[in-house]
Amino acid sequence: MSQHVKLTAQRRAVSGRNAVKKIKAEGFVPAVIYGAKNQPENLQVVARDIATVLSHASSENILVDLEIQDGASSVNRLALIHEIQHHPVGRQILHVDFQAVSATEKLTAYIPIEPEGEPVGVKTHGGLLEQSLHELEVECLPKDMPDVIRVDVSALNIDDSLHVRDIKLPEGVTAVADEDLTIFHVSEAIVAEEEAATEAESPEVLKEKKPEAGAPATAEAKSAK
Repeated sequence: MSQHVKLTAQRRAVSGRNAVKKIKAEGFVPAVIYGAKNQPENLQVVARDIATVLSHASSENILVDLEIQDGASSVNRLALIHEIQHHPVGRQILHVDFQAVSATEKLTAYIPIEPEGEPVGVKTHGGLLEQSLHELEVECLPKDMPDVIRVDVSALNIDDSLHVRDIKLPEGVTAVADEDLTIFHVSEAIVAEEEAATEAESPEVLKEKKPEAGAPATAEAKSAK
């Protein structure tokens, strides 16, 4: 299942470049929460706290119990970390988008796909495992959302494929993507065949045979003298 963490945020009344510079100098990261039929709200989270959450993440799908503080009051919202902006050089966190969700309503998400095992066609016959689909769109309740979908590919032989319809998903999770989409395929290695074809197409280079000792020179050899 996806990671489920707790995080505290504060409502942010000010916006704009100067305001953002100020809250960053105070150790915060600007954020926004939207969705679940609510108006978007500007927030700020402690930079150290959000960095800790992300450092322990095994995927991008992180479910958050977000406590939003506003002075002496607070409200709890369930949300997904939807998007994170990083500095292109230093990789510092610049901004975080939270998507509010309902615990009782299904959502759609893209879950990364990872192969498990070594295909028999690769191990025994020198084939190549090709992955055509790296993320699978699924529908589920927030509590059932997996962080990754691992697929056993060890039984695949040469020319075998696994499609969306072949994947066993966790209980409560259904695929939204076309069931006929290919995820994994084991192809035959063609490197050796290509090399053989290249050699066959190369023109043969004929070298003139040197005359044996004592043998008369050819006409071409005489004319060259």
